[in-house]
Amino acid sequence: MPGDDQPSRLFHELCALLLAVLHTPHLALPPSDADASPPAPAPTRQARPRAQMSPAGFASLLLGASLALMLCGSVTFVIGFIMMPWVVGLVMLFYFVGILSNLPGLGRAIVYPGSDPSSPKETSGSLISKLPII
Repeated sequence: MPGDDQPSRLFHELCALLLAVLHTPHLALPPSDADASPPAPAPTRQARPRAQMSPAGFASLLLGASLALMLCGSVTFVIGFIMMPWVVGLVMLFYFVGILSNLPGLGRAIVYPGSDPSSPKETSGSLISKLPII
């Protein structure tokens, strides 16, 4: 995954760590005394002893993972909350510029109400001569 971005890589590493912790055999419950079975023979090859993880350590790991995810979400929320006035201001600026760009057309519609908007200069004579006679 050389093309992935850093948050994606961190998420994959966190998932891999959690899966590695969940798949370890030392987290399984030891057999109770009621299920007494003969002890298994000792392995001939000495395996490297694994570090034991206590239930409190496992809970601490899960708590740390959830806290990290909550902090990332909170930081994203704060950035969005800070940016929202800028976004609203930019939208209002675009609306204002749109209104200003339509003012000449509005003025033409007021001054030349009966003309075609594509050719406002076709009116001949004065406006008073075109008023209806009451």
